[in-house]
Amino acid sequence: MTIAKWTVILLVAVYLAALVVLYVRQREMLFPIPTAARTSPDAANYPEAEEHVLTASDGETIIVWHVPAKPGRPVILYFPGNGDFLAGRIDRFKAMTADGTGLVALSYRGYAGSSGAPSEQGLLRDAAAAYAFTTARYEAERIVAWGFSLGTGVAVALASEHRVAKLILEAPYTSTVDVAASSFWFVPVRLLMRDPFHSDRRIARVTVPLLVMHGTIDLAISIVFGERLFALAHEPKQFVRFAGGGHDNLDGFGAIATARRFIEQ
Repeated sequence: MTIAKWTVILLVAVYLAALVVLYVRQREMLFPIPTAARTSPDAANYPEAEEHVLTASDGETIIVWHVPAKPGRPVILYFPGNGDFLAGRIDRFKAMTADGTGLVALSYRGYAGSSGAPSEQGLLRDAAAAYAFTTARYEAERIVAWGFSLGTGVAVALASEHRVAKLILEAPYTSTVDVAASSFWFVPVRLLMRDPFHSDRRIARVTVPLLVMHGTIDLAISIVFGERLFALAHEPKQFVRFAGGGHDNLDGFGAIATARRFIEQ
């Protein structure tokens, strides 16, 4: 009986210690900041882009890359995934802007030259600064907000509060809490998570045309979460499933062409 009692006590202690580690380190897991240093567009072989340093409402300095739109063309306001850095997405950016579409791509706080440390509220402040930069140069009716992965939560939050023309969500989720809970089912994630990114609670305030793109074998964010979020959204809306598509490879399945058709509609 004594051995059994101490075994239970040990297991409980290990479990509680694991909870403490997960709570303390959760932002390191949600925001795995790449080791890439700040890189200028020219150094990244992307001279079409201009680098700008913005100041968020809390004083953090945030980097955006801007490719000016051709006359009459739309501009994509792009919110990347949690492990992305701008210089690592050159091929995607070039494909997005090949037809004269403009681009404003955000480097979140703490990422590749932007100051501060990431959090949900921090990223929303960064998005607001990027939106202000964009609307100072383009009418809201030309702005297409595009979020990828973690960035879909940022894009939904922005589109729920600010005027944009359209919204594109690539590999989205209902909330980061839902995604984390599906992986860490043995942990009370809903009580511990500090950055829940509740797109499910915000999407009802989005009234512009919506495109959702998701790979059917996405192992990072299951397509189930994209389907659930889509069900909560208002019309007009489209859901494109890429058969065999994963999380970070949808360009190879036609994501850019799909988005371009949606933007042109």
